[in-house]
Amino acid sequence: MTDEEFTIVKTVRSWVERTVVGLGLCPFAGTVLREGAIRFVVTRANTEEALLVALTAELGRIVETTLLIHPFVLADFDAYNQFLDRADALLEARNLVGTYQIASFHPDYRFEGAGPNDPANRTNRSPYPMLHLLREDRLSEAIEGYPDVHLIPERNIALMRRLDDSLD
Repeated sequence: MTDEEFTIVKTVRSWVERTVVGLGLCPFAGTVLREGAIRFVVTRANTEEALLVALTAELGRIVETTLLIHPFVLADFDAYNQFLDRADALLEARNLVGTYQIASFHPDYRFEGAGPNDPANRTNRSPYPMLHLLREDRLSEAIEGYPDVHLIPERNIALMRRLDDSLD
């Protein structure tokens, strides 16, 4: 791992610890982080095609969850958002729908219909563009015992808006 990649992973790990786990945005992340079950991977991909190759490789390696960090491609959120269709098509083409899912994080993440400065967007904002690869069977196990899992996004959005209000 290069010094640059080490710094990127350190930054993302810190974001996971402070934001994702620290704020409780994902109630399941703390356990996999403590167990060392999150794979942090920096790809040097600088084209969408190279990123698809990296994504394919990671789908063959994933154990629990992987953050595929791609700081050199898809810095523009709109291009990134369009790429997600290609990533999902890759899952379909490889008959991996239902086995894996891809969650999305980007420094400029914006929910459809939300303004660019809406605090709700921060629930999916990360230090670098990345694809979060999850094994669905592990995810299903984690959410089985969690009450009202469908309310997590709403709670996260409300939290981000409260935190934003407290900064005023």
